[in-house]
Amino acid sequence: MFRTTIGLTALGLTAALITTAPAAAQGRNCAPREVVVQRLAEKYGESRQATGIGQQGMVMETFASAESGSWTITVTMPTGMTCLMASGQSFEALAEAVPTTDNDA
Repeated sequence: MFRTTIGLTALGLTAALITTAPAAAQGRNCAPREVVVQRLAEKYGESRQATGIGQQGMVMETFASAESGSWTITVTMPTGMTCLMASGQSFEALAEAVPTTDNDA
């Protein structure tokens, strides 16, 4: 089983892509959400692992397969059109605690 870390850099990139998604949708791989979700499940064995709401009602979702380690980040517009934003390998689900800020040195 492959695992990966989606770090702050990837999340920052995703946030940047979400803010520009409507303009970029014309040149991206986009389809109705149902089609994208079905294709990710059937072809790659991916299921939804995380979700978040971006600007202007856009929804960011991370799909991944624990078996193969593949992952895909999508953005769905309020119109229902979903665009593939990024994909890769070595997905790993994390549950990291927020670092504490301590004034004692």
